[in-house]
Amino acid sequence: MQSTVASVEFRKAMGEFATGITVVTTLDGELVRGMTANSFTSVSLNPPLILVSVDKRANHFRYIAHAKRFGVSVLAAHQEEVSRHFAGHPSHEIESSLRYTQFQGIPVLEDCNMWAACRLWATYDGGDHALFVGEVLSHHRTDGEPLLFYRGQYRVLHSSANASV
Repeated sequence: MQSTVASVEFRKAMGEFATGITVVTTLDGELVRGMTANSFTSVSLNPPLILVSVDKRANHFRYIAHAKRFGVSVLAAHQEEVSRHFAGHPSHEIESSLRYTQFQGIPVLEDCNMWAACRLWATYDGGDHALFVGEVLSHHRTDGEPLLFYRGQYRVLHSSANASV
């Protein structure tokens, strides 16, 4: 049975789920290529695996498939413009301010909440997207506030010193 769900309406419905924002990076020759993605999750602790979803029509699909390595940088609250830059709204000012760390030739953004350098573990068909599963070779995390995306807008979560879990 074929779905009768309209793409635009489905996208709006999925916008009800607040997500973090990542930038997925890889090397294309000597050039660092990146894209903003909020479709990211952990898959396994042993071995450490993560998953990112990439549109098959996007250039980044080919970059990751060819390089077989990618980095994922989880953006901090102050990095909305970085997210916009990698989401197709490039800015020369942002581009010139970006700093990368490389782990075994895998570029990741500095000044983010967390980064993971990955070797491609598996690729799965996900309709119009590819699901790239990466084995985490190295990672680093800091203690910053996250940049979130909800209902088509960037949001910032402010933690309170008095908040309880």
